[in-house]
Amino acid sequence: MGSKGRVPLREFEGRALMMEISLKMERPTIRNWEQYYQDNELEVMPWYFDGLDHDFDNKIKELGLSSGNVLDIGSGPGTQAMEISKYGFNVTGIDISPTAVKKAARLADQRHIPVKFIVHDILKGNFEDKFDYVFDRGCFHVQDVSLRADYVRNVSNIINKGGYLFLKCFSYKQEGTEGPHRIHPDEIREAFSKNFDIISIADTLFDGNHKPPPKGLFCTMKKR
Repeated sequence: MGSKGRVPLREFEGRALMMEISLKMERPTIRNWEQYYQDNELEVMPWYFDGLDHDFDNKIKELGLSSGNVLDIGSGPGTQAMEISKYGFNVTGIDISPTAVKKAARLADQRHIPVKFIVHDILKGNFEDKFDYVFDRGCFHVQDVSLRADYVRNVSNIINKGGYLFLKCFSYKQEGTEGPHRIHPDEIREAFSKNFDIISIADTLFDGNHKPPPKGLFCTMKKR
């Protein structure tokens, strides 16, 4: 094979680690995510998208939202948090990986975008701040099913009454078994309906580097 078809060793190893995490289908550890973010540039990650997620963009325009405190769960590269900030929101991004937080903060500083990035595991709770809106673009669907109640409880505790949770996850319509859990709308209703009014669950696609784009669900929920 000529050099044109070769994948750089560092990128190949990063993909291999990501596949190892995905195939296990168990909760990724801090070590695995930390190693992945240490070994790879942000721009090559499958979920990297240097623009605001189109579903979230459309929804905040539809609801007429233009201010308030937003939490981006599993902020990773930080691009979503930065794009949300451009709309006038006060944004905090959290991620389990210290390196992800460091790289995202550096990128935000280079772009002169005021976003606060914090190392935090949403499953551990103990988050003192409250938010009007929470955005999750890929955290919920990598958690083990047995931990969903912890996720819902902790997210519910940090959203103000009447606030919104915007959640994007892999859909049960996505082919194959590798990668995040495939989620059916009934699973969303079962997990969240005790704490949230389910406003909508729509079929969608994930923006990013993965081709073809994975099939997803975009869920809008309002805190009771």
